[in-house]
Amino acid sequence: MMVSLHSTKLPHQLNQARTFIACRIKWVSDPYLDTVVSKEKNLKQVISFKNQLISSPSKSLPLSTLSLLKPYFNLSTTALNFFHKYYTVFSQFQPSPSLPFHIKLAPQAFSLHKEEQLILKSQPLRDDTVKRLAKFLMLSGAKRLPLHIVDRFKYDLGLPHDYITALLSDYPEYFNVCEDKDCLTNNDSFFLELVSWKDELAVSEMEKRVSLEDLRNVKRGERIGFPLNFPDGFDLKKKVRDWVFEWQGLPYISPYENAFHLNPNGDQAEKWTVTVLHELLWLLVSKKTEKENVLRLGDYLGFGNRFTKALVHHPGIFYVSNKIRTQTVVLREAYRKGFLVHKHPLMGMRFRYIRLMSKAKKKRRKSVGGVSHSQLQRQVSSTKKGIERNAKYKSREEENGSSESEFEDVGSSDSNLEGANNDGTRKMKM
Repeated sequence: MMVSLHSTKLPHQLNQARTFIACRIKWVSDPYLDTVVSKEKNLKQVISFKNQLISSPSKSLPLSTLSLLKPYFNLSTTALNFFHKYYTVFSQFQPSPSLPFHIKLAPQAFSLHKEEQLILKSQPLRDDTVKRLAKFLMLSGAKRLPLHIVDRFKYDLGLPHDYITALLSDYPEYFNVCEDKDCLTNNDSFFLELVSWKDELAVSEMEKRVSLEDLRNVKRGERIGFPLNFPDGFDLKKKVRDWVFEWQGLPYISPYENAFHLNPNGDQAEKWTVTVLHELLWLLVSKKTEKENVLRLGDYLGFGNRFTKALVHHPGIFYVSNKIRTQTVVLREAYRKGFLVHKHPLMGMRFRYIRLMSKAKKKRRKSVGGVSHSQLQRQVSSTKKGIERNAKYKSREEENGSSESEFEDVGSSDSNLEGANNDGTRKMKM
């Protein structure tokens, strides 16, 4: 449950349930926003591997070591195939005949990384990142979140991969890492907390727009409507349009206030839920994130299934794309025909990584940097067998039975995505 320094009390009549029973909203794909998601396929994995390599003193790592990261980076193929696919980003070499094959960044990718670091270390961007992270923590009301939740949003918030030492340690007046019991798991966990509430930051993007950036003009409970944008072919039934019109006119409750006292099934509570979701997505550099991240955060904040309902009920504000083996929530107003309206500097760098990735040929090259695919495959296979033999020998000694190889590479398949029904519609449950 959220705990906030502020609470908004509204008239009792605003806590009534919604004004219509149920309807079916036709789910219509948005090709522009689907393209936004699709063109970043494997980008997060490329950057994650890049950060692993850069963190190594030699700026390279054995292929066998990187193969262990497949489940953590959600790869749909083997690490070996992944590096061959993006040979314009990664270079494969063997330091000496007696050493295993290694992976390092290709020269152009290394140059991009150095440019990226200059942006990350610039003071204006650091200050912006700190403020967005502070606002992210303030959405929790209690001013803190478990590190495992923060890590889920690390990439989308544009945090450095080593943000605790590279960023947070330079802002002790803002952040602190502490240990406490996780209310969901009941286990001890590390939390990132905001040292003190920042009133100057507790103003949402929607409130800024209405106040014309003069925060003295922000009025609590003002009637603020969200921008609506529907794809071609989308049409709401009249009774839904009428409800949306009335719903938009309800008082706006800041996402930085606590409104859990409202009837969770009422229209006003749903508008506050949408407000929290809108502000969350606006804080992200790409104005989108995986749906699973949103739902995990919602569970921790105490929203339960209210985030899921809000995403379904308001397709003019949010879009859920089913591309790249997952579901991605996109803030519609942030894009115009597939292009970000306000491009964060880090997004400019990520687009350059995408261009570099796209230079790789569709067909896997037989040889990269003098190392053939078959040579690498044989060595990885040999390494796997050696690990398996050692594991079995050790397990027999300890009488613990046999164990699977750390290098076992199981092919993945697309999971069943929830959302659209067979008839292309989504059911609105009221």
